Amino acid sequence: MKARSQFFCRECGHGAPKWMGRCPSCGQWETFVEETAPRPGPAAAAAPGSAPVLFDELEGQDAPRSPTGVAEFDRVLGGGLVPGALILLGGDPGVGKSTLMLDVAGALSHTRPVLYASGEESPRQIKLRGERMRLDTGALHVYPEMSVERILAVAEEIGAGALVVDSIQTTFSEKLDMAPGSIGQVREVASQFLVWTKTRHVPAFLIGHITKDGALAGPKVLEHIVDTVLYFEGPRQHPHRIVRTIKNRFGAANELGIFEMTSTGLKPVEAASAFFLSDRKSPDPGAAVACCVEGSRPLLVELQALVSRSHLGTPRRVPTGVDPQRLALIAAVIEKRLGVNLWDQDIYLNVVGGLEIDEPAADLGIAAAILSSFLDRPLPSDTVVFGEIGLGGEIRSCLHPGLRVREAAALGFAGAVLPRQKVPEAPSGFSARPVETLQAAVDCLFGQLGENDD
Repeated sequence: MKARSQFFCRECGHGAPKWMGRCPSCGQWETFVEETAPRPGPAAAAAPGSAPVLFDELEGQDAPRSPTGVAEFDRVLGGGLVPGALILLGGDPGVGKSTLMLDVAGALSHTRPVLYASGEESPRQIKLRGERMRLDTGALHVYPEMSVERILAVAEEIGAGALVVDSIQTTFSEKLDMAPGSIGQVREVASQFLVWTKTRHVPAFLIGHITKDGALAGPKVLEHIVDTVLYFEGPRQHPHRIVRTIKNRFGAANELGIFEMTSTGLKPVEAASAFFLSDRKSPDPGAAVACCVEGSRPLLVELQALVSRSHLGTPRRVPTGVDPQRLALIAAVIEKRLGVNLWDQDIYLNVVGGLEIDEPAADLGIAAAILSSFLDRPLPSDTVVFGEIGLGGEIRSCLHPGLRVREAAALGFAGAVLPRQKVPEAPSGFSARPVETLQAAVDCLFGQLGENDD
């Protein structure tokens, strides 16, 4: 088969017949590299016995799941491992991807043979990490290899019941004359792992690198090939790490697993709200507790705002952990609907613990924190706030209000200011105060606020 030269974007995998300065797909500059791609041959005939089946004649059943032995990891997978699932885990260098997957592989090795193929670390390095983690293993096999054909051959030889590959960017196929990590190699390697997992019904984990923009390195088709895409993230200044589900063919997306990085490795955090509020002291002006829901998990987070007079022509809006456009929008609604003058005030907002939240239900918590700092009046320490703010100053309903209320009550909060919507009966002793407008929410939290209070 003759080969032809083609150019691919390193960031998104877009292909072009000639070199281009700027990628028309992702907009990045100087990212096209030349690779040799085989010319497509004639279309393959359908496999014997392969035929279309009527939808009504298909057999439907829930995919059987097996626990990995790491509860927080089971959560983000949708309840456990599905046979034949191909899972991609991406994250920043040094965030703990290899540590997490070694922990999962060690737990799985008690119920099945597991092959851990590493092209980035030597067996000695893996052994040292396992000893530091005090890893308890069973039939865990470590294989320092980068060839996908050899990895799959050894997996067949030992009868592997699970496969971990660290990482897909260092793995290559002997069928292609390209460097590991190139667009063609990543696509070919992922395709071979996909065929193997689906025919053997064995789950496989692929560890992937991410680009400077936070996207998974390699062609975009990589995310389409795999069944589940997980992102492992966490600020280096904080001990917590988060596994977030971006795509899951066997469960809900946007699930969240939380771990704590310790000297002996990653430890699952089950009481996440208590973990993030553990350093909360008596409330100061500018601090509010909001309840967000990530997937099926409620999280109580502390929002801190600082409002101070600006000495610049244009006041600053500086958020950490919140979309800057969202902060500017909420500040504008406060000024327009409440008559609070923020046009000459700098606003700084921080989500305590380094979390990033993008749920609209956090709007009311952001507004409460801003007003608390502006008025220099602390919010009630036993009250949680949540709800989406509309441009007209109305408080819109949010998902899972009962779940949020139960989480707040379980952590000792006595009440909540929330949207006026149908809410399951609150726990005994818990006061739920529904509001329809931002003005009504302010009255609940601060008392009467004058129209021109500045």
